[in-house]
Amino acid sequence: MSDAATSDTDPTVAAPAASPAPSNSAGGVAVLATVLIGALVAVALGAFGALHEPRFFAVNVAGFSSGTAAKAWLATLVVTLALFQLGSAFAMYRLIPSGRVPSWMTTAHVWSGRMAVLLSIPVTVHCLYALGFQHSNTRVLFHSLFGCLFYGVFVTKMLLLTRKGLPGWVIPIAGGLLFFVLVYVWLTSALWFFLTSGLTL
Repeated sequence: MSDAATSDTDPTVAAPAASPAPSNSAGGVAVLATVLIGALVAVALGAFGALHEPRFFAVNVAGFSSGTAAKAWLATLVVTLALFQLGSAFAMYRLIPSGRVPSWMTTAHVWSGRMAVLLSIPVTVHCLYALGFQHSNTRVLFHSLFGCLFYGVFVTKMLLLTRKGLPGWVIPIAGGLLFFVLVYVWLTSALWFFLTSGLTL
């Protein structure tokens, strides 16, 4: 009798071990670890803003009447670049039925993101150094919370971009969340400034 037949009928003969099923646990752990790092960044910024004594002034940008005006216009430029980021991402993911994606789209997407981050740095410095973490009313409180959250989500997305083998939905979700947080920060700061003070330079 062959060994194969013996293994089928003899309970003392062990059956061949089954191959382990592929698991996404490693990718899930990587995503969770990255999210935790981003959360730590957001908490650290909030803690600094809360513990730092506000100076109520910051380095002004040439051409603007005040640091607050500079902050509002720079934030508006950041949101404008973010809108291009959103549109170019939709095009690259073939979510816009517009035919072939131009060859320059990926490069423009990357550099518009870099420019947006650079323009956001003076805004962040003004918020943290001049004002700190404020909570005088609901608008200010949520602006402070979402401002810290923005950089937490940004760090999370940048780290996720270095990971290989992630599910296809991870980066779009991170990018969409980053865009949503940025727009909320703009609505509670720059738009509020323009509505109360006019389009002041």
